[in-house]
Amino acid sequence: MPNAPSSSSQASPPPSAQLNRSLGLPSAILIVMGLIIGSGIFLTPKDIAATVQAPGVMIFVWVISGLLSLAGALTNAEIASEITDTGGQYVYFRVLYKEWMAFLYGWTSFSVYQTASIAAIAVAFAQYFEFFVTLPHLSHELEAWHLPLFESIKPFENIGIKLLAVAAILLLTAVNYFGVVLGAVTQNIFTAAKVLALAGVIVFAFMFGEGNTQNFFPLWGTPTSGNLFAAIGVAMISALWCYDGWNNVTFIAGEVKEPERNIPRGLVLGTLAVIVIYMLTNLAYLYVMPIHEIADSNLVAADVMRKVLGEGGGAFIALTVMVSTFGIVNSTCLTAARLYYAMAKDKLFFHSFAEVHAQYRTPGKALIAQGVWASLLTFMGNYNQLFSYAIFAAWIFYTLGALGVFVLRKKFPDRRSAYRTPGYPLVPVLFVMVATLFVLNTLAEQTEDSVVGLALVLAGVPFYLYWKKQVQRV
Repeated sequence: MPNAPSSSSQASPPPSAQLNRSLGLPSAILIVMGLIIGSGIFLTPKDIAATVQAPGVMIFVWVISGLLSLAGALTNAEIASEITDTGGQYVYFRVLYKEWMAFLYGWTSFSVYQTASIAAIAVAFAQYFEFFVTLPHLSHELEAWHLPLFESIKPFENIGIKLLAVAAILLLTAVNYFGVVLGAVTQNIFTAAKVLALAGVIVFAFMFGEGNTQNFFPLWGTPTSGNLFAAIGVAMISALWCYDGWNNVTFIAGEVKEPERNIPRGLVLGTLAVIVIYMLTNLAYLYVMPIHEIADSNLVAADVMRKVLGEGGGAFIALTVMVSTFGIVNSTCLTAARLYYAMAKDKLFFHSFAEVHAQYRTPGKALIAQGVWASLLTFMGNYNQLFSYAIFAAWIFYTLGALGVFVLRKKFPDRRSAYRTPGYPLVPVLFVMVATLFVLNTLAEQTEDSVVGLALVLAGVPFYLYWKKQVQRV
């Protein structure tokens, strides 16, 4: 049997400059969970409830979105078991498709998807920090100032929150700079803490909340918009945001022990655990608050816990969200920088990003660049809008990634992978079909954001041509 697929024909660097395989299965599972669980589960149930307006449909959206994410994880796990280089989907696209497609995925991740996610979640951390400590503000005139021609970009608005967000990004960039083990240990601690906190919300709601099981009904219904299918599709945008991040553990495959086994297991077990946690959390919300109250609540989790524990419940949720958001900023910093490292190794990005720190064995310059760009994005203002652009683009790549399992088996028919997708070919086919419908529905229902998201992807084309030309000159 021939050698495993490789992402690069470049000669390997000397051992002292190699990334270190030091993470086991528990770390892989916790990193997957840490990458998925962020601030969304505390905030987005409002949007889903307002869109679908029926408790059963609301739960259905969480279930179908979770199963869609799981199908993606099951499918990507087979590719991950064969292609074990650092860089995740970038490497998969390079091996299975074309180099330009891999570059556009990496370009989208660096320019907006991963970095804007880091910025937005760091800002959420800082906003909840203000529950305990009032952060400084500038004069009304300064905070209202906007960039010429861009009225929505107000760099000085909520300056205290933005500066704290930047401090969190730079701190966690430093933590991950000084070693993947330190970053993973930090990640594991915060993941465990936020899972325990969510467990607390669930237990307190059902044991001490004066709820009502009638809030779970009706199980089905048509929203006032009149189009149930479109409403479910729009609601799934919010739910899939909450599930997003499951695939990022593949970015650090080069630092996981036995990646052909531990990456697939981490993907599947981590995603399954989050589906269970999200389902129980949403049932807890519904038990305490009827769906119309959830739809009217800007801070669903905080309002639920205030009903259960009084004002102390608000402080509990604020602390929970801070732990959750801090942890996911760390996990995204930890994993995403490895993608840019892989691109640079292929000479398709800034060459310094391919450098591995001789002592700490981390892609230090890629981490620093990621931290600086994410910090700058915190001052752009439209974090959620930037992220919504990227989600549309990301699901185009998720769909292509799932199709990759068919390409893998065709290109390497003699392989006997350590992991095979359960239910093949039905599971990947269903994932591709549902993901395609999701992308098309998003394009129809949120055309402007979708077009901008597509434009951000295509903006990488001239940069690819530039770096490709540089490679040809060498």
